[in-house]
Amino acid sequence: MKNVSTELKSELKRIFFLLLGITLFAIVYYAPPLPDAVDPMGEHFTLSKEGKGALAVFLLAGTWWLFEVLPIGITSLTIGVLQVLFLIRPAKSAFNDFMDPSVMFIFASIMIGLVFTKTGLTKRLAYKMLTIVGERTSMIYLGSFILTATLTHFMAHTAVAATIYPLLLAIYSLYGEGSEPTRFGKGLFIGMAYVAGAGSIITLLGAARGAVAISFFSDIVGRNVSFFELSYYMFPVGWIMTFILWGFIMIFFKPEKKVVPGLKKRAKRLNDELGSFSRQEIMTIIIVFGCIITMVLISFIPLLQPINKTAIILISTVLFFVFKILDINDLEAIPWNIVLLFAGAMSIGFCLWETGAAEWLAINWLVFFQNA
Repeated sequence: MKNVSTELKSELKRIFFLLLGITLFAIVYYAPPLPDAVDPMGEHFTLSKEGKGALAVFLLAGTWWLFEVLPIGITSLTIGVLQVLFLIRPAKSAFNDFMDPSVMFIFASIMIGLVFTKTGLTKRLAYKMLTIVGERTSMIYLGSFILTATLTHFMAHTAVAATIYPLLLAIYSLYGEGSEPTRFGKGLFIGMAYVAGAGSIITLLGAARGAVAISFFSDIVGRNVSFFELSYYMFPVGWIMTFILWGFIMIFFKPEKKVVPGLKKRAKRLNDELGSFSRQEIMTIIIVFGCIITMVLISFIPLLQPINKTAIILISTVLFFVFKILDINDLEAIPWNIVLLFAGAMSIGFCLWETGAAEWLAINWLVFFQNA
């Protein structure tokens, strides 16, 4: 009976926010023309009917995404559908953004994460790390965070977190406190989450937001940012943040014990059980690093500069299937919900920009903060 009541409350809450999103859309879309935005220089920015529609779609999508009334990927599809049905943008523009190069780049980075996990490369790296850092809890913190940050150079930070999580559970099981919460346990998992975010800003493979931001920047400003250029500037930032987070965790989640007895021995045994590198692991390393090196060389070899980095990184996806590292089951296991999330974000982002809604919003915010 209690479960039924909980489910009913959850469903009522879902329906409420579902209708709230629709209501916000209707209020904004059918509202009279909104006042012009006036910048500090006195220039007027009129919000068109299409711009008003873009704001309406944005409010609906934001509400549905925030409260997860539908799967986030389905909300993304709704963004494209509404743009077309309410004549905000043509279908070709609205849905082309779903296959924007940055979205395909995100897809390829997810595939790389999947391959690293499937082939066992992440486990191999993790066990090797533990044999190096030893049994001191401070060094286990540091080693885990360095491994997490390093992996985000090559795969999405969400995939890194999913991969590292079982390893951290194994480490914590040796801490000897059973199921009791400890500062060490909290620091291990909270730190991993923070560091995954910090490391993910270093390369375009670490997080979807980098690829999406660069795509918007390129379309709006007309200047491309290469894989190497982004990493060149973000590398020190990401790693400085990683070590700062290590210090933060050591202060606020100082381990109760200085050492975890037996951890190094167990890690060495697990590493030995993996044996030598398999053919799939070797091919994965060659393919991934080959693509990364090629993307870096674009900044230095004029002949390569016309080639889009998305095409290069997608070569890795193709080769994973050519060499049978992945199969159809792996393709079907892709988290399409996440891919669609960023596809929808691209669509609503370009919708706001092309209709002038983004500019109208920016001017209003500028004036608001100026008068605050």
